[in-house]
Amino acid sequence: MKFKQRVAIVTGAGSTRGIGREIVKIMAENQVKCVVADMNLEGARETARMVEEEYGVEALPLEVNVTDKESVGRMVEAAVEHFGRIDILCNNAGITQPVTTLDMTKEDFQKVLDVNLIGTFLCSQAVVPVMAKNHYGRIVNTSSVSGKRGGGVYGGSHYSAAKAGILGFAKALAREVVSDGITVNSVCPGAVATDIRAGISDEKEASIADGVPMGRVGTPREVAAAIAFLASDEASYITGEDIDVNGGSHMD
Repeated sequence: MKFKQRVAIVTGAGSTRGIGREIVKIMAENQVKCVVADMNLEGARETARMVEEEYGVEALPLEVNVTDKESVGRMVEAAVEHFGRIDILCNNAGITQPVTTLDMTKEDFQKVLDVNLIGTFLCSQAVVPVMAKNHYGRIVNTSSVSGKRGGGVYGGSHYSAAKAGILGFAKALAREVVSDGITVNSVCPGAVATDIRAGISDEKEASIADGVPMGRVGTPREVAAAIAFLASDEASYITGEDIDVNGGSHMD
């Protein structure tokens, strides 16, 4: 993959076993400097330390609440001040909750919507003007197979709604910013071995794996690789698309 010394923001990159950390690692392997953003500042710092030590690539850890416009604005300002540009945004921050519609509260629904969908909107809105100045940008969103098939993996209906919303938002935004040299795409992971699975029983985990044609859950690296491709210079003629990364568990 080609990146030409780009600068990326990766949200939700502080989790030990998360997709975000793997995205940062692949970026660093390709000499992309990263803003490592997460609510967990210590986790973000650990990710930044790891890639700097292993790959010798500068990374800037930042604490950010993607649901708060001012927090997102400070993140973008810090990125531009430190690196001078933003070329790539990976909207990866997300949460889920294994609860049925009848059992969830309005507050449950709002929180999951805020982090997954509103966070994607706020971060995208904040970086587009910066990218447009250089007539170059890659925005890649982490959606989910749940947004296409209506759950059946880890989250409830609020998670499916938020992840489906990301797909619609990405397509609409792609049309708006294509003339600015910015592409907008999404990936839709299926069952992946990350920390977001908290609360899932071993029996449920085994049942999910049995339902995947490949017979296993995916790895964060496999999802991050697809995201990195869409963020690369080589994905220049792809926009408004979503790529399934789910071992065949959902085929359009």
